[in-house]
Amino acid sequence: MTQQTMRANVVTEVALGDLGRRLAARRARLGLTRREVADRADMAVSYLGYLEEHPGAAPGTGRLIKLASALETTVTELTGAAADLRPGLGRAVREPRLTEMAFGECRALLGSHGVGRLAVPTATGPVIVPVNYSIIDGSIVFRTGLGATPSLAAGQEVALEVDRIDDAFSQGWSVLVRGPARTVTDPRDMRWFTEQAYSVPWAGGERHVWVSIEPHTVTGRRITT
Repeated sequence: MTQQTMRANVVTEVALGDLGRRLAARRARLGLTRREVADRADMAVSYLGYLEEHPGAAPGTGRLIKLASALETTVTELTGAAADLRPGLGRAVREPRLTEMAFGECRALLGSHGVGRLAVPTATGPVIVPVNYSIIDGSIVFRTGLGATPSLAAGQEVALEVDRIDDAFSQGWSVLVRGPARTVTDPRDMRWFTEQAYSVPWAGGERHVWVSIEPHTVTGRRITT
């Protein structure tokens, strides 16, 4: 099997069940095949396929820990145990370390995630809404609907925050971007963004308005144990 064929399997293998969907989605996000994840987790490819394809699959704690490590995440995230919990409920560690991240690290983290919190000034005060964003040609772009809250960012100085919190280990990072936002009106740019966008808006519906944020300021912090 060629490497190209293996990569194609990342997205063509079918996953069923909540754990199975989470396993497959995380694997696809990292660009890994089943064999690569199975090798990392020291388990048979057929067993990983079973976990992804059978809703009733219930691996033991040891195997979940290995899978979480192989997929560079936590058991809590992998099993969806924290899906409906707000972050930050975990206890603070005894000696946390808070460090400023360099620009390059901030940009790398921005590029690895597709959902951020957009702070938009409105006539009734600031509003924060989640948006599915992509970084294309150095700009942060997202798609929205005409008149929707994110579209009000156009012509304003806005802020976009992206973060990841791991309650299990009381650690995480946060990146803040600030800069002017504008509506994209050039049809060529709109087609290009549509072709290059990492994902479509989760909210669905008719969303043909493209908004671009020019990142004038990019800062970030990381807390570790």
